Amino acid sequence: MGSTYSDSDEPMAVINVTPLVDVMLVLLVIFMITAPIMQQGVEVNLPKATTAPLKGNSEQVVLSIDKAGEIFIGAGNKVDLVTIGEKIQAIMMNRDPENQKIYIKADEGVPYGSVMTLMGKVHAAGIQQIGLISEPDK
Repeated sequence: MGSTYSDSDEPMAVINVTPLVDVMLVLLVIFMITAPIMQQGVEVNLPKATTAPLKGNSEQVVLSIDKAGEIFIGAGNKVDLVTIGEKIQAIMMNRDPENQKIYIKADEGVPYGSVMTLMGKVHAAGIQQIGLISEPDK
């Protein structure tokens, strides 16, 4: 019947993969649920451009400017333009200099001057690497 010995009376090596498949399916479901939640920033209408994907090995700091010109750090942390430099310095204080990068998401309806003013404040706070985020062109 269903024994682990063959006709030659030698032990047979059999691996039960059912627990492995169960664990992998649970991990797949977890990642499918959490991946959309991990997206940072405020919902803005990004301009279309052909660019390379973002590369980074640490948590990225994203500044967002919505259609009304309000500035956000991350998902829902509204900040004033006057205090943005201090807040950026506080965030970057514990990071090594190679990972001090800021990404800016600006709605395409925001005037260019507003984006440049924000970039100037971020640069004045000591951040040398500033990136602009856009949606891929179709």
